[in-house]
Amino acid sequence: MSTQLSEATNATKTGSVAQTIARLNLLATESTCSQDLAASPWDTPGGYGPGASQDDQIPAGYPAQASIPQAYLTASDEDLDARIIAAKKTLGDRAVILGHFYQRDEVVKYADFVGDSFQLANAALTRDAAEAIVFCGVHFMAETADILSREDQAVILPNLAAGCSMADMADGPSVQRCWDELMELYKDEEDDGRMPVIPVTYMNCSAELKAFVGRNGGLVCTSSNAATVLEWAFERGRRVLFFPDQHLGRNTAKAMGVPLEQMPMWTPRKELGGNTETTLQEAKVILWHGFCSVHKRFTPAQIAKARQEFPGVRVIVHPECPMEVVDAADEAGSTDYIRRAIADASEPTTFAIGTEINMVNRLAAEYPQHTIFCLDPMICPCSTMYRIHPGYLAWVLEELVAGRVVNRITVPTEQQGDAKIALERMLAARP
Repeated sequence: MSTQLSEATNATKTGSVAQTIARLNLLATESTCSQDLAASPWDTPGGYGPGASQDDQIPAGYPAQASIPQAYLTASDEDLDARIIAAKKTLGDRAVILGHFYQRDEVVKYADFVGDSFQLANAALTRDAAEAIVFCGVHFMAETADILSREDQAVILPNLAAGCSMADMADGPSVQRCWDELMELYKDEEDDGRMPVIPVTYMNCSAELKAFVGRNGGLVCTSSNAATVLEWAFERGRRVLFFPDQHLGRNTAKAMGVPLEQMPMWTPRKELGGNTETTLQEAKVILWHGFCSVHKRFTPAQIAKARQEFPGVRVIVHPECPMEVVDAADEAGSTDYIRRAIADASEPTTFAIGTEINMVNRLAAEYPQHTIFCLDPMICPCSTMYRIHPGYLAWVLEELVAGRVVNRITVPTEQQGDAKIALERMLAARP
């Protein structure tokens, strides 16, 4: 798959998106990001997958994907396509395939539903006849689907190594230690009926952490309803512990009027997260030291260059981007917000988008009346998402046809209840 948008879909425009990207490449400095999206995940040992930061390694202890039959590794694109289509036809309503916005096109084309992580988990619930939910996303998304699905439905992740580096930045023991230190610090605060701190976790986290916030009076948020969730939390607590993504927390709270000095960073493995007691007592939002390796690549310089090259360009970025990037953009919003903004644009518009390249490419192909390009000159994909390859999809589907369930994701029983409470609270917090 090309890293550049199809010139055919933009032939009626002045200049091509390929030329746009070439001009934006003038911004590129030394990078650890590769533009090669063609490699297969089994050809890149040691990393999450091709195309993204070479520093984005699989954490120790993370689930590893066992070898799959050689036939799937050597099959041509045409052969895999025929096998997947045949398996889907045989399975019929017994299986539903979910594809995340950031997933590669070679996989998304087989999806019954395409959306963000929570949209997809809910979409699966509309298929009552489905015995298997094949989630073409990453590990935490499959866990969420398992929490929300019926016990008799199997949630399958085609490649167990498809994780999320941001989600890995906050683990259960580290968050529990943070919580214990905060509870000790705030134990003598006057009781005014509100909790001293409410835990809020972004959807991009493990089921263990969703369960943690559920049993400690908190809830989950998405990039779509983060502001509503913070309002919910501030009604019930003096402050919020927000993890794992510092940027979504900071950008959302800042837009709500919370001063930056009241948003200290909590760095794991440091006493009090590297803060003083006074700083934490005066805090309104305590931000976890986590981030998305794709969205942190966007810079104000990229936006300035896009504006120079394309006067009148509309710049939309994801709120996982650093604060300086969100401040420099025209708009910030979730993946679905970005999709709807482009879909609703009635006049031909030039869009510079700050989010994952597979989604940007797909939007450019879907809306050829617009000029749409990615702000990042090195256009990194989500390397973890990219580990879902058609070979893995063909394998899990044909195993289902044979009556075997492989790569099933099962959230432990002791986490299910509390995690579901946290998700239900999120559902009730509608923007």
